[in-house]
Amino acid sequence: MGQIKTQPVAIVTDITAEEFVEKYYKPRKPVLIKNLTRDWPAVKKWNLDYIQERAGEQIVPLYDSKPVGGKKTSHAPAQKMKLYDYIELLKSGPTDLRMFFYNVLSKMPELTKDFDYPEIGMPFFKKLPVMFFGGAGSKVLTHYDMDVAHNMHFHFHGHKRVMLFEPEQTKYLYKIPFSVHNHESIDMDDVDFDTYPMLQNAVATEAFMEHGDALYMPSGYWHYIKYLDAGFSLTLRSFPRHGKGVAKLLNNLVVMRNFENLMRKIMGQKWVDYKDELAVRRTNKKYAEEQ
Repeated sequence: MGQIKTQPVAIVTDITAEEFVEKYYKPRKPVLIKNLTRDWPAVKKWNLDYIQERAGEQIVPLYDSKPVGGKKTSHAPAQKMKLYDYIELLKSGPTDLRMFFYNVLSKMPELTKDFDYPEIGMPFFKKLPVMFFGGAGSKVLTHYDMDVAHNMHFHFHGHKRVMLFEPEQTKYLYKIPFSVHNHESIDMDDVDFDTYPMLQNAVATEAFMEHGDALYMPSGYWHYIKYLDAGFSLTLRSFPRHGKGVAKLLNNLVVMRNFENLMRKIMGQKWVDYKDELAVRRTNKKYAEEQ
């Protein structure tokens, strides 16, 4: 058992649009920005109580750390609950239940008054601001975003740890075929290097986020997230507009996702087990060849 090698993320207090584009956006390098939200009402107003007061009777899908097996689609929720009750659960103590891709515009549009789209050189897609919630100790499986967007990720109410891996490190991460995540049995906090030796070659860019922080996650970057306290985040996205980025987005959303769900429906758990075994066998074979 052991730890993934890490390097600290670049941290800046202030940055101009020109500096951001030249140093981070164009070369696709992550950066943690401390004061990007300083003029947002959200910095003073947003906490779990504030969201809970506006939750109403909304029923939301929740996800846990257990693999989605059998004939369920790969994005099937573990359970559903009133948003008010879910936030009450977050406030009561540790839980591995998470909520993700909560569409602010359709679910709680009044929150849009509390934040702005930063003028930092990213062409934000303004019709899809989304939020993510997690309990203390909850973990987000290592993955890259299927829509291969550039993300500006803002955290509120608490602390979280983010490990980022550039796309070139995919070969080390035990990627599951026809998916955008790695092997679900891997504990990224305490890796079994005997079973997954290739992970010894991976190097994560590590960021610790606190209330109001903004983290730029470039397109295609893998990310593993652990909530150190109960909290939530807002992500503003910038989609690829041409070339390979658009082709990959369409392939992931139209071809790969539908094929994956079809195979789960046809083969069930046999398909899931086959892919898991294939990912380990292929990656460990490459590791052995490199020794």
